[in-house]
Amino acid sequence: MRRVLLAAALAAGLAGTAHAVEGMWQPAQLPKIADTLKQHGLKLDPAKLTDLTAYPMGAIVSLGGCTASFVSADALIVTNHHCGYGALQYNSTPQKNLIVDGFLAKTQAEELQGSPDMRVFVTEEIRDVTKDVTAKLNDKMSGAERYKAIELAIKELVKGCESDGYRCDVYTFHGGYSYQLIKQLEIKDVRLVYAPPESIGKFGGDVDNWMWPRHTGDFSYLRAYVSKDGKSATYAKDNVPYHPKHVLKVNPQGVEQGDYVMVVGYPGRTNRYRLADEVQSSIDWVYPTQIKVYEDTLNIINTAGKADPKVAVKYASMVASLNNYLKNFGGQLEGLRRADAVNVKRAQEAQLEMWLKQQGGADNTALVADIGKLRQAIAADKSTRERSLDLGLVNRSSMLSGALRLVRLSKERAKPDLQRDPGYQQRDEVRIEAALKQMERRYDPKVDQQLMVYGLQRYVTLPKDQRLPALDAWLGDAKTEAQLSQKVAALYAGSQLGNTDERLKWFKADARAIDASNDSMLKLAVAMQPQLQKLEDEQDARAGEMSKLRPRYMQAMIAWKDSQHLPVYPDANSSLRVTFGNVQGVAPRDGVSYAPFTTVQGILEKDTGVEPFNSPKAELAAIKAKAFDGYASPKLGTLPVDFLADLDITGGNSGSPAMDANGQLVGLAFDGNWESVSGDWLFNPQLNRSIQVDVRYMLWVMHHLDHADNLLKEMGVPAK
Repeated sequence: MRRVLLAAALAAGLAGTAHAVEGMWQPAQLPKIADTLKQHGLKLDPAKLTDLTAYPMGAIVSLGGCTASFVSADALIVTNHHCGYGALQYNSTPQKNLIVDGFLAKTQAEELQGSPDMRVFVTEEIRDVTKDVTAKLNDKMSGAERYKAIELAIKELVKGCESDGYRCDVYTFHGGYSYQLIKQLEIKDVRLVYAPPESIGKFGGDVDNWMWPRHTGDFSYLRAYVSKDGKSATYAKDNVPYHPKHVLKVNPQGVEQGDYVMVVGYPGRTNRYRLADEVQSSIDWVYPTQIKVYEDTLNIINTAGKADPKVAVKYASMVASLNNYLKNFGGQLEGLRRADAVNVKRAQEAQLEMWLKQQGGADNTALVADIGKLRQAIAADKSTRERSLDLGLVNRSSMLSGALRLVRLSKERAKPDLQRDPGYQQRDEVRIEAALKQMERRYDPKVDQQLMVYGLQRYVTLPKDQRLPALDAWLGDAKTEAQLSQKVAALYAGSQLGNTDERLKWFKADARAIDASNDSMLKLAVAMQPQLQKLEDEQDARAGEMSKLRPRYMQAMIAWKDSQHLPVYPDANSSLRVTFGNVQGVAPRDGVSYAPFTTVQGILEKDTGVEPFNSPKAELAAIKAKAFDGYASPKLGTLPVDFLADLDITGGNSGSPAMDANGQLVGLAFDGNWESVSGDWLFNPQLNRSIQVDVRYMLWVMHHLDHADNLLKEMGVPAK
């Protein structure tokens, strides 16, 4: 009983935290919390932050998985080191490893092409289109009919919005309770300008990841280019820098303890409004299974990388990502258990349903019933999760996934554009082509085969009714690792898709040509694709049913919060958000208290000379000599490296500018403390902290160590 009462108390407390620092707020919501923003120290008018084309919002951009910001009139972009990691990897070889050595272009002519799929997205408009999306929906529709109706409405909205150089997407908020059309300028030519060596940009590596104290200089610079006539264009030598309407001003003095700070960025995904059953599923199956899969995958890649340095370079970006997620999943599990998250959620749901019943009325009674149906739908989804995971692992093979994409694209091209499946419309073809072009830079045939064999080893253990007939027919009697390896080796030997020119040839081919191909990989993909499509259609139908129920849950949740005068921010969905708070430390455990800043003294203390604690010798010498060039904090009496703030962030916020009360750049968000990992489900303002690299450390590294004074001058930072 005590545990239930505790959970209820926690649920009540969490229900009322949105008035504090919790929240990934849409810009349009900020006037509703203007008083709170001012109380925390914001000096800008909150209403001005709703204008996406004004300062500072107009300077914030998405990298499609990370956030960044313009810091010069010639489209110099600052982001995290790990967000520029793909560009470093794309341009690296074992002989010239830019990841290890770092890179600096002294002139624009020296800047390096980023990978072909790199993009910069500048958000210019967000518009509510809920009525447009839901206008033709009715309760008599099946799940499949509902899904298709929503999909068609979204495609029509996107088509009406997009023009040359712009990409539009309809984002789902509150599980489908509202829809918003977001228009972004899409810049396709992104180049690498500067990144410190890995011994600074990734100092502490996976050992320090999600930990505090932290001493990582997680920053790098890119530049956005357009054609000479100012239009978005793919990479070309004669392209010119884009000229943004606004650039962030840099505050070289940074912030101090207690100061207001906010982060504007594109957080990827949170689960704040998921049900207790979904939390339980994540604890029991999702995270433990993902941990096992990621550990196995890393073992395959790392073993191959130790034997061949070329493999290590090609898979460096994937390994970094897998390690990050692996540690994250462990933190999620620990945090959810520590927070008693399942019981907290159950108590919150019980309070919500009790409130609905107290309100009375037919609609509230129907809402209670629909919440029950939502739980049933969540339970039904579990029946196919193993199949979805295992087929996904089989298709993780770059060769097979590339072949499946080519086959599906050839089928979709035969349809009118609005009837094509999302991801395979005309607007998507440039992305597909870019992915096909860059595959060889991030692919090794032997590793790719091992990854496919690993997926097949899991797949062959599925019940017969969960299997794919075409894949079974190709496998025959193969079941053991040796038998599967032999089948896969023959499959790869009979395919030319490892060659870029060959992939691009089939990219331009029609369905008839691909169906007639003798390429072994294409033949398998042709056989599998219709059956995979059938499974996807079934999944879409379930999603259509869910699109009836989850909005009803959010309708109830919003009404409940509204009765408490609490505005409701949406779960993260990669759209532009603002989060705010103050620079402060944290006391995560009894007798343990952490200061809000780390300093360069900690680099000396951590350095071992061995990766990942192998600081450059020039840096160690400069720290010992206290050669801080005026970048030290007068209050700290030394040079800060990273700082904590009680900001509500998640994946996708990486690279987000941390701004002071006047909207000036004072750092970059790049991580969170260990206690914040499970914050994707439950936010705790006492424990959740974001970690930012301090602008003063960034500027010092650029000036004193890497002599990137050309970039400091371009950003308008006073010379030292």
